[in-house]
Amino acid sequence: MTRATETTVQSISAAAPDTAKDPVIACAGITARYNRISVVHGVDLEVRAGELLAVLGPNGAGKSSMLGAIAGIVSGGGEVRIGGTDIGRMSANARAARGLSFVPEQRGNIFPAMSVRENIDVGLRLLDPGEREAQRDFILDMFPILKVRDKAHAGVLSGGEQQMLAIGLALGRNPAVLVLDEPSQGLAPAVFDILENAFNALKARGLALLLAEQNVPFASRIADRYIILSQGEVMRRGGKDDLKNPEELADVFMGGADN
Repeated sequence: MTRATETTVQSISAAAPDTAKDPVIACAGITARYNRISVVHGVDLEVRAGELLAVLGPNGAGKSSMLGAIAGIVSGGGEVRIGGTDIGRMSANARAARGLSFVPEQRGNIFPAMSVRENIDVGLRLLDPGEREAQRDFILDMFPILKVRDKAHAGVLSGGEQQMLAIGLALGRNPAVLVLDEPSQGLAPAVFDILENAFNALKARGLALLLAEQNVPFASRIADRYIILSQGEVMRRGGKDDLKNPEELADVFMGGADN
């Protein structure tokens, strides 16, 4: 299957860190499989500090499988380098310790029976004690509703609030890379503005963000670059300017196989 040549990448705001530096995360030859069934085939990507790369594609294109392989929760192969160190053979926990935090589509990384505050504190537990308060304040300033809902059980939060908490929990260890699977799925449009502001704040702080999305209009608001997957392979790469006319990408979304 032929890959299109990558278009010129649009630089991010001057207020954000310089993306011309070496990538924070660089992946080469990423594969994913379930038992003997291969669903992702040799994907290459990289994300620099202060940059957001969106992985687009239809249901079954391989987006979630690819992110899972990068995070170490789906079987696969290839190099996953953070800061130049290959973590591709490490466990998911070891990858997290190296600076990769993953927010799954199912929001399965929150603890429903625990309070919002307790959830956030779980995420902070691996930071040095002197860093925890500053990181907690950063998370709560980004998602003020979590401060209001401080004592509520996570299981009674709305879908949007649960997504904010899942992101907050993932940020607890102050990662270098945040990987998110379909962060806008099932959320009310009003939550999109909150997520957009949060992602901009994280980019300004120097995080590298990698996320899978089906919602191209939302991706066009937040992404600096994108790749499109179909049947587990990269069909197209491009920059933010291409996303200004999302209808032009519709043809690439056709024909994705379920996996």
